[in-house]
Amino acid sequence: GFFYAPAGHASVLMPGSLPLWTTLLMWLFLREQIGLNRAIGLLMIVCGDVLVGGMSLLKAFEGGEVWIGDVLFMTAAFCWSAYSVTVRSYGLDAVRATMAITAFALVCFVPGYALLVYLNVLPSHMAQAAWSEIVFQAVFQGVGSVVISGITFTQMIRAYGPVKSTMITALVPGLSALGAVVFLGEPLSWNLWVGLALVTGGILFGVRQALVKQSN
Repeated sequence: GFFYAPAGHASVLMPGSLPLWTTLLMWLFLREQIGLNRAIGLLMIVCGDVLVGGMSLLKAFEGGEVWIGDVLFMTAAFCWSAYSVTVRSYGLDAVRATMAITAFALVCFVPGYALLVYLNVLPSHMAQAAWSEIVFQAVFQGVGSVVISGITFTQMIRAYGPVKSTMITALVPGLSALGAVVFLGEPLSWNLWVGLALVTGGILFGVRQALVKQSN
């Protein structure tokens, strides 16, 4: 997704889509009701996602490829939501669930990705990267993003539920978008600003309903 679309789009579409997909999957498979606040929040999230991704979809008619990255971001969020609902539904242990994901990715993703790179279907600049950068990414992504975040997020799902857990990502869009501007020099256009505000507001609406239920 990052090959086609800027990081600012990912900062809105991925955390914004998580509560949307999670709520829909919870309603579809676990029959959890959607309250008014959560419905308003989901509507705001959809509007924010469309505002950010819709511009790139229009560029598809002009030959642009940003929309491909946006679709991949949304698909990644759907996969993570499906995992969240599965963990809650079956009460999976955090460590075992993370180990299963890691093993599955090692067996299925790595060989497939290597084959696509070898066939020049997917671009790769790993051969030009320094070994220090490769080792850093392997440790950061493998240990930090997979093991540590996987275990802690899975444990949070078991404690608070998938919907509330995914809606606590309210700070992610803002911090990611600002980080993309400061560190990557990416432009922050008006549709990204407005989409960012809508997604963050929508997530906060969902969290508000969850907190009200918890207090009652």
